[in-house]
Amino acid sequence: MKAGDDKEEINLSTTDEKLLTGLFMTKALRVCPENKPFWYTSGTIGPYYINTHFLYGSEEKANGLLKMIDMFKRDVLGCPLKILEMARKNYDEDSIYRSLMDDMCSFIKDNIDMDEVDFISGGERRDWFFSLLAADMLGKPHISIYKDLGAVISEAGRAKPAQNLKDKKVLHIADLVTEASSYERAWIPAIKERGGQIKWSVVVVDRNQGGKEVLAANGIRCHAMIRIDNRLFDRALEMGLINEQQHTMILDFIANPRESMRKFLEKNPDFLKDSLKGDDKTKERARLCIEKDIYGFQGSSKIS
Repeated sequence: MKAGDDKEEINLSTTDEKLLTGLFMTKALRVCPENKPFWYTSGTIGPYYINTHFLYGSEEKANGLLKMIDMFKRDVLGCPLKILEMARKNYDEDSIYRSLMDDMCSFIKDNIDMDEVDFISGGERRDWFFSLLAADMLGKPHISIYKDLGAVISEAGRAKPAQNLKDKKVLHIADLVTEASSYERAWIPAIKERGGQIKWSVVVVDRNQGGKEVLAANGIRCHAMIRIDNRLFDRALEMGLINEQQHTMILDFIANPRESMRKFLEKNPDFLKDSLKGDDKTKERARLCIEKDIYGFQGSSKIS
């Protein structure tokens, strides 16, 4: 839905449906089987997992680009130019990525007056999957922000350190926003310390976990191409992308993440026990869950 659309509709727009289909096709959005929620890094569990950068075309392609970024970023100035070259090539070859980037540029022009935008920025690493090519397609110089707050301006095949951005207005493009912690930790300070200001943010996915409000408090208007909410999964059910049991589990989780998963563990006492016997990553996250007593089962037989 476009920003500012006040209509309460069940159905998503054609563009939204296309993006939703792409998220499932590339496994950028994964929904668990009814009785096997995903383990998250925090030691919590949940019914869906989002890797927006898989919209580059596939998990394999996305992981390949991440590896290239890790190699290229040793050359701070040259990295953005090399990533842009790869993104252009992929745009020509991959229909999912091409469709997303075309829709993103249309979305940006529909929601933001590009005459007011001086720069487009993106943060290390996943933002660069989208921000570099979007800047190129929209004819704006790009600021690549590194995690250490270093920044490089690239335009027309040339790159230089970002220094004086006094009074410049910046549009930041990101793969997704959750709680906007990366913005507060790095992206906003990197631009601000050079005299500029991030005025807008466009994300492919808003996880609907408070990030939009955090950005608003920092004077940034956030526009999301798609938002993780009940309506999104209602449509996914209608389109046959998920089943009734998955739909119910997701809606319960959106309404109350901790309580819904606590009830799941109560009904499925073997899940945590089995997780402690799983692979190293699963065991580590299950142990973290127990150590933090995230779901209030300290001393319970469910974790014995």
